[in-house]
Amino acid sequence: MERMPQGILHRHAAESRFTVSRLRPDPSLREHVEYYWVVRWDLHGRPPHEQRVLPNLATHAVFGTGSTGVWGPSRSVFTQVLRDRGLALGVRVAPGCCRAVLGVPVTDLRAGPISLPQALGAAGQATDDAVRRASGDAELATVVDRLLTDRVRPLTGSERLARTAVSLLATDPAITRVDHLAGRTGMTVRALQRLFTGHIGTGPKWAIRVYRLNDAAARLASDSPPTQAALAAELGYSDQAHFVRDFTSLVGTPPGAYERQQKVTK
Repeated sequence: MERMPQGILHRHAAESRFTVSRLRPDPSLREHVEYYWVVRWDLHGRPPHEQRVLPNLATHAVFGTGSTGVWGPSRSVFTQVLRDRGLALGVRVAPGCCRAVLGVPVTDLRAGPISLPQALGAAGQATDDAVRRASGDAELATVVDRLLTDRVRPLTGSERLARTAVSLLATDPAITRVDHLAGRTGMTVRALQRLFTGHIGTGPKWAIRVYRLNDAAARLASDSPPTQAALAAELGYSDQAHFVRDFTSLVGTPPGAYERQQKVTK
């Protein structure tokens, strides 16, 4: 089963502030696009809500009233403050497919997001306007399908190899080191590093860390979280202390405290 990092931190508290739904793209897009996500919120008369999300390896083109633009893979937690009422629709472009879908090299997104018109031209702005007017999920999906089916091109050999490498990582939690992944792909470590940097937007070491820490946050928020020692071993850390440091440095909260916070907000 392929893991797909969602990364919504403090999910139980978030459930009372906004809703998230997924829409399937047109069949012609499904090699390139994992899904469309739709976030809706209505906080009228309530305080703003700050939502934090762990990094993942996808590129996201976002339309609507929240954080519009094209966002590449991040090396830090993403924070969005939700106010009043709104809707955001995101295209979750599969790792390795950014240029084939959006026409933008993922390396152009290292410094931060770019605007929809910058990436998609006038069609990007027109699609954003249409998303804001759309009345339901089916119409939202149709609007974005129409934009992307005219743009998407077949993957190159190296793009497909990058997508396959991430799929290997997503389906096998036992891959906890770069040399493990290199061996599975039949590549040298150096060649794998070049492939990831050019087509994924991160190095393979960071990619492995993204999956580990998304897994860790999900396990700590579950109804039956493991001990920290057991979780560290499950995720392939050399010891519990290394896991605690790694989790804390990204999330900003030690895993034990994060686990306790989930119990309070359920």
